Amino acid sequence: MIYLLCKTALHGRPSMAASPFFRRFCILRSYPSKLSLRFVSTTSNQNSFTLSYLINTCGFSPESASLASATLASKGILFETPDKPDSVIAFFKNLGISKTQIASIIKKRPELLVFDTEKTLLPKVEFLRSRGFSSSDLATILCLNPHLLARSLENHIIPCFSIFSNNLSLPDESAFKAIKRFPRILTMQLEDELLPNINTLREIGVRESHIVKVFRLHPRTFWTDQGAFKEIVDQVQKMGFHPSTLNFVSAIRVLRSLSRSNWEWKVEIYKKLGWTEEEVLKAFKLDPTCMFSSAEKIIAVMDFLVNKMGIQPSVVAKSPVVLKLSLEKRIIPRGLFAQHLMSKGLVKNFSLQTLFYTSEKSFLQKFVNCHEEKKASELLKLYEKKLGLPR
Repeated sequence: MIYLLCKTALHGRPSMAASPFFRRFCILRSYPSKLSLRFVSTTSNQNSFTLSYLINTCGFSPESASLASATLASKGILFETPDKPDSVIAFFKNLGISKTQIASIIKKRPELLVFDTEKTLLPKVEFLRSRGFSSSDLATILCLNPHLLARSLENHIIPCFSIFSNNLSLPDESAFKAIKRFPRILTMQLEDELLPNINTLREIGVRESHIVKVFRLHPRTFWTDQGAFKEIVDQVQKMGFHPSTLNFVSAIRVLRSLSRSNWEWKVEIYKKLGWTEEEVLKAFKLDPTCMFSSAEKIIAVMDFLVNKMGIQPSVVAKSPVVLKLSLEKRIIPRGLFAQHLMSKGLVKNFSLQTLFYTSEKSFLQKFVNCHEEKKASELLKLYEKKLGLPR
């Protein structure tokens, strides 16, 4: 059948155009053994060169080179000379990207080796630079998400920034921070994957400033299936969070990040340490991110506060923010210092927030500098000793 089709085309039937490619195909079809031998030989040579280039120039291991070469071959990309890949690697080097980083970029997106540096890569880099990205920023972002360079500048990257400024009222600086934290933003379909979830929050009265703040600091919060996102929003409302508060969006971030089993596990940990289920929920409402603390951290902090300082678990539940602070650098030094002050009658009581969460300057003013000079000097030395600071 194929032979008859070729014969018909080559004899000038008006129903089919005998293109040069089609002629070559028909001729080769008549000599299949020559076609197979020539194709295998050419492909083998190209594949051998590609493997050699990836290993010797890009620093790939043989295994990584084979995977990258197979990816290129599957897309019909094979090269016999180093001209184009050399220009791409030189382009990355000129951006200040290290050899290790270049290897990481190529491993994730091997076809970048055949991109046109002047027409395809440079315009995207120049655009990102115009938005405030330094060379080191670009290196970091491209290592994490080299697929960005395969996106259209006019049809995808620029429209992303338009959405940031027009739909979210994000200045370039804020967009820049969000992208650095989650580089995949620039390869996603924002109109389909981001805006519907943002609009869900707007519809129930979440403040724009809170949406922007969480997006800038934790952009992954909004990348969830629309149905699942709405379920989380409903759950947060049922827990008693008010949409006008920043903790409302913070709670969404926590519940989006934790699986149901992980959430239940954290609740059980708090209950075993002396909290009631009601206290766990109240603590979560005060500071949703207390559920991000690791089990080891929660247990260690509660052990020190309850067993070493004699603080009731229910009191800790009212100041869950302390569970996020450094045990070694903040909680233990200040806790031991506070115990000394109480033993000397220099302080009668204090809140956990005042003791642990205030800045160093405020802490010293509250517990050290408020005393007369000689006593303050002695207390400062004692506090620095608790901190482990050299004298």
